[in-house]
Formats: sequence, C-alpha cells, structure tokens
Amino acid sequence: MKRFFYPDSPGNMILRLFLILLLHAIPLLFSPLFAQEEDEPEENLDVFWKWVKWNNPGSFLIDHYIKQAEGLHDLREQEIAKLKTKEEWQARQKWVKDKLNELVGPFPEKTPLNPRITGVIKKEDYRIEKVVFESMPGFYVVGCVFVPEKIKKKAPAILNVIGHSQEGFRGEIYQQVYLNLVKKGFIVLAIDPIGQGEDVQFFDPDIGENGFSSVGYSVVEHCYAGNLNFLSGKTLARYFTWDGIRSIDYLVSRKDVDPERIGVTGFSGGGTVTSYVSALDDRVKVSVPCSWSTACRRHTETKGTQDAETNFVGGLKEGISLEDLIEVRAPKPTLMTFTSRDQYLSIQGAREAYQEAKKVYNVYHEPDNIQFIEDDFKHWMTPKIRQKIYKFFMDHLDVEGDPTEEEVQFLSWDELNVTPTGNVIDWLKGENIQSINAKETAPLLKELEVSRKTIPDHLEKTMKKAPEISGYISPEYGDGDPFFNGRYQRDGYSVSRYAIKGEGKYLIPFLLFKPNTGKPSYPAIIYLHPDGKAAEAAPGGQIEEFVRKGYLVAAVDVVGVGECKNTVTRENADDYTGVLIGRSTPGIQAGDIVRVVNYLRHHAQLDHENIGAVGIDEMGIPLLHATAFEPAIKNLTLVGSLISYRSVVMNDLYKIGLVFNSPGYWHPWEIDFSWGIAGVLTGYDLPDLIGCIAPRKVALAGLKNQLLETATDEAINLDMKFPHSVYKYKNASENIKIEEDVNDLGSLVNWCFK
Repeated sequence: MKRFFYPDSPGNMILRLFLILLLHAIPLLFSPLFAQEEDEPEENLDVFWKWVKWNNPGSFLIDHYIKQAEGLHDLREQEIAKLKTKEEWQARQKWVKDKLNELVGPFPEKTPLNPRITGVIKKEDYRIEKVVFESMPGFYVVGCVFVPEKIKKKAPAILNVIGHSQEGFRGEIYQQVYLNLVKKGFIVLAIDPIGQGEDVQFFDPDIGENGFSSVGYSVVEHCYAGNLNFLSGKTLARYFTWDGIRSIDYLVSRKDVDPERIGVTGFSGGGTVTSYVSALDDRVKVSVPCSWSTACRRHTETKGTQDAETNFVGGLKEGISLEDLIEVRAPKPTLMTFTSRDQYLSIQGAREAYQEAKKVYNVYHEPDNIQFIEDDFKHWMTPKIRQKIYKFFMDHLDVEGDPTEEEVQFLSWDELNVTPTGNVIDWLKGENIQSINAKETAPLLKELEVSRKTIPDHLEKTMKKAPEISGYISPEYGDGDPFFNGRYQRDGYSVSRYAIKGEGKYLIPFLLFKPNTGKPSYPAIIYLHPDGKAAEAAPGGQIEEFVRKGYLVAAVDVVGVGECKNTVTRENADDYTGVLIGRSTPGIQAGDIVRVVNYLRHHAQLDHENIGAVGIDEMGIPLLHATAFEPAIKNLTLVGSLISYRSVVMNDLYKIGLVFNSPGYWHPWEIDFSWGIAGVLTGYDLPDLIGCIAPRKVALAGLKNQLLETATDEAINLDMKFPHSVYKYKNASENIKIEEDVNDLGSLVNWCFK
C-alpha cells in the first residue's frame, strides 16, 4: 500500500516539531562528555585553582581554629562526664564562679552611684523615672525605671538588658515585654547597653541629624571597643556585666524594691549580658536569658563567634563554655528561650546546653527550676515565648495574677529620652571605654618601660612571652614535602606554584620566582603583601624588580590572606575564635612563614645564609614575629607597618583593621582583628620584637600610627627608643634604619643584604 506524506497534516507537524527539539537536545545530552573544561587563564597564579580536596582555601583559617576549639570542648565534656554527686557539682560551680571572675574581671570597687532623676512621666497605670547613675566614676548608665501605680508595698524588680537595637531600650519588642511586666506588678529598670541608645561610646555630634557614633552602629562599636580591651588582656564583657551589677545595686537601693526578689532578662545581646550578670551576681533570683550568644561547640561550628563582648580572652582554653553560665546558678530558677530558625544562633547548641544543665538541677532535686522554651521563628521573642517569660517570673517571684500578654501603648523616643543632648558622654563629659582602658593599660606600659631598662633580661622575657601570648607554635624543621603545581617562564626568570603543609589540615600556597641567570645559588626574600602573593607578581611589579636584582623570591599567602582569605564568616569570626582558645592569627601566620623558610633552606639554589623578609602594611606584624622567633631570617624590611600596639590602645580612635563595608555613617566598617593579639600588652609590644632581632639588620619605612597615617617623629622617638638602645647595646647601631617614606624599596632591601 502506497503511503503519502502530507507535510501540513497535524500529525506530521507534531513529528517535525519533535525532530527539531531532539536535534537541539542532543548536544545538551552529551555536553558533559564532549564539552571542554573551562580554560585556565594563560597565567594563573592561584595554586588551588579547580582542586578537589583543597577547593575552599577561604575556610582554611576558620576550620583550623574550629578544630582546636573542638578539642577544648572535648576536654570540657570529659570533665562534665565525671560529675555525679551534688558535692562534685558544687565544687565545679565554685571553680566556674572563680574562673568567671578571673576572665570577666577583675571588677572595680563599688563606688557611689550618684543617681540623678532627669524626668518623670506619669501614665495611666504606671510612671516612668528617667535615671542616670555611675557604674564607675564618670562612667554612666542611662535607663528608665517603670513603676506600677498599683503597688502598695515592696515589689519584685526586674533588670531588662537590651540586644543590639541602636535605639536601646526604646525598641518596640523590648517595650512589649517590659511594659507587660509592669502591668503585672513588677518594677522594671531598662538600661541602654554600651554603644546604643544614649550610651554611644564614640559619639560625634556632627554625624547625622542628631549625632552618631564615629565608627558605626552598635555591633561595630562593640567590636571596635572590644579590640582595645583584647590588646590589654581584658574583655568588653566586663563593662556590660558591671553595668548590670551596678544596676541591681541601684534597684535594691530603692525603697519600693524587694531586694530578695530580683530578676534579670534580656533578648539577643541582652540575653548574653543576662547570662553574665546572673552567673556573677548572687542577688539574681530568677534569670531569663533569651536567644543569646556565648561560645559553645555548636555555635562555633555553625554561626561562628559573635561580637567582642561574647568572647572571654582564653575563655574556652580555660574550660568555660555557654553551659557554665547556666549551671553555675543552680538550683536558682532559669528559663532559656530560643527560636528554631534563628539566623544568628544555633538551636542545637541551645538544646544541648539545656540537656547538660538539667543534670546539675536534677542533682539539686530542682528539675523544674531549669526550663527551656523554643518557637519556630527567626531571631525574635514570639508571643509564645513572651507569654512564658511573664509566667516564669510571676511563678518564681511570687506575683499573683493573669500571665496573659496585654496590649500596650508604645512610648516614643522623646518620652524615653533621658539626657538633654541625646548622649550621656556628650552631656556629662564622662569616660568612655577607650579612656578607661587606656588608664588601666598605663601600668602595663610602665612595667614594660621599667623592664626594658635591663636589656638582656627583657629580651629573654620577650622571647618567652611573645610565643606564649601570640599562640605561636614552632614548626618542626622539614615538616612536610612541597607540592609543585606548575611553572611559568617569563623573560629572564620563572614563576613556580607551590604549596606546603601548614600547622593544621591546611596548605600554604606560595609563588617561587627564580632568576634564570645560571648562578649556583641566590639570596632569598620572603615577601608578604596584605592583598596576597599575586599583588606585586605581575611583570613589571615589585617582585620582578627583586628578581632582576638577583634575588630568589617566595611570595606567600599565609593562612587568612590572599588565596586563603576568609570567605566563609564575618571579618572577625575567625580571629575572635582565636581569642577564645588562646591563639592569634599573627601567631599562626608567623608559623606559616617559618615553614616556608624551612622549605627554602632545603632549596639547592639558595644561599642559606642570605634569607631576608619583606612585609607590606599589616603583614609586618606576623613577619616581625616570625623574624624574632626564627634566626634563619637574616634581615627584615617592613613598609607601612604598625609602629606599636601602644599607639592603638592609648589614643581616642584607630583605623587599623577597619574594612570598608558601605558608604554612610550607619555601618561604614566591618571590624577585623587579624592584626591583633589578645593580651599582647601584658607581656610585650612590637618594638620589643625588633629588639629581639638585633643585631640582624632591620629597615623600617613609612611606619604607621593607629590611624594608618605616617607616624610622627615624636611617636617614632617614643616607640623606637628601645630597639635603638638594643642595637647600640649590641654594637650594631648601623644595622637599624628608619625612613619616613619608601622612595626605593629595592635599595632598602639591598642595604639589608649587604
């Protein structure tokens, strides 16, 4: 039978469409088999490009820190597992209390509060007393006392500490809670946290419409001030905690407050402060920390360490974790509240902390005194959580009535404004955290100054304390074979890509630039740039200039820099983890540098007696440590390096570690601490390390002050006095050179190698 083809029939049109689609689909179906890989750039200086195992070098540093933190959590959990009896738990509680006082303190003596009421507002069923008092002389706390009109005798009082809202206790979510508590018969004192509301620390009246912080909103201020405290070996948590403790002093001084019925609550950052105050002040009968952050295993693993005030210097190294802040209170009533989808906190960590805390409450036969509530929501206090807060306080502070949440009329900023200028420091010309920390650091600097008078002893002390404080671990010589990953030939020299084993489970990538002049050996330069090994690696760059002059150059990306720059957390999450575990990023990076030096010492075409180092800007800090610790580095050239940590702590403002975030005054910077070492000024400063390098040659060009401006002659004379005295003592005054600017880096390096 003859078949006819009708091209326009519906069936054939469908067939034609199917064939067309099939023809277009075939290349897509087989493209994985035949498509070429993405072409590698003609000259690619990334060592880990398209690797499988080491495919995320941006996580090297934080992974390394977390691995060490996990080991410390393991040790703590082993100790907790041993606790069976009430007596054993009581011994643990005493140890924790003492350790917290050591880590968060030492606290100052209690001085007169000198409270003043700046205004009173009467509402239908309560009144507001606006109050300012001094937690330390000249250091002010701003708040409002909300007093129910219906009370006829001494009433229970609650201190409400606040999270990171810039408006402080005036935020509506906070008003929702404390106004409901007032309606139920509680006196409430709500205070502005440091850096928020009317307690902005670095206030500039010329910023914005009504003045603002010169460094940014609350989180930025906290980390900015926290870095200053870390350098001095202190924690910002001390100020938050002490303000809370002195706030309780104020409450119990009032005739209308029952001192035996004191509670504390706070949400988010306020939850953190609640946990501190409740752990350290025995007058707190009932504690309700809500959605708060303090380092625990799961939080470190998932969300990462948070603002400076959540981290104690060496806290985890000393065995303190979030759970301890709850357990030390047992058997006093504590309610923990969290949300399951919190974008900042780990709900799993909260659950595990609760399960551990139940053990000590069970030992005390008070299982109902520790409670936990969660709701399925983001970072917030949901109606379900708020309802539980009211009931918990009413049950445990003996307040009768209906715990149901009531509708409240929110108050405006003007109604809750306590100071006439909008900022208590601006109004009363008081102290801020920087000024107090500077005064407390002055004796440490004096101790260093006295110690420096005996040069040999001081150098010995520095060489002992600097590795200990910075967390430097000396590498084993010849630790690990290099991984070679390709070479490029350029005019007159080659560029090779290498990686060697780092301190932990990470690799250190570097580029090796070698002249093709046929010499049997070359002097070598270790080169570090804050923008990474490729920053000056292009033809015509600074590295090529060195190579043309006959140097073998190793341009290194130490962990946290360049190809290994942190890409997975906030700017300071990795470095603040280091603060917790007693390590520092410069200390770890110094170990990376020494590992590269050790590799170069194996290199057949290297003059082993001629290894020098060049550090640009903030990379001068780890390089200075490495050179002091490793005598195989024969000379050092630093360009634009920080002159001292003293200059940061003792001046009003600093700019080192400020990473641009956005234009405007609200959040202009992220605050980085990769340059800092917690506790450094308790044992040494950068000039002391220069003294330890003597009599080896050191060239310093364009030294920077805390504002990253060229250091003045006065600052140079002050900070470089000790290094000069050491070089003179060792009859090597000609081996240290300080220049105001860098006109010819190559000539400066040549001077070091002569």
